[in-house]
Amino acid sequence: MAEEEQLPIPVKEPLDLIRLSLDEKIYVKLRNERELRGVLHAFDQHLNIILSEAEETITQIEIDEETYEEVYKTTKRTIPFLFIRGDAVILVSPNSSKVF
Repeated sequence: MAEEEQLPIPVKEPLDLIRLSLDEKIYVKLRNERELRGVLHAFDQHLNIILSEAEETITQIEIDEETYEEVYKTTKRTIPFLFIRGDAVILVSPNSSKVF
């Protein structure tokens, strides 16, 4: 209960936690091994999200034909302004250097 009193907005629903991150950097994990970090500008009840200064990271796993070992390849790109469809969202978190 003491934690609730310290928050500037009362948290009564899950989306209230996301509301606390408006205009701040967040981390978004999407389907198909995609991750985004960017500034949260807006969201709705379907978890459609608008980010700015978004950095997308795509991780692909390929099998080396000679050794049959898994090789992880990451691709990064920067997107100035981005709309994310809510049905692709798996996780939303305040930005941090370590996300599980």
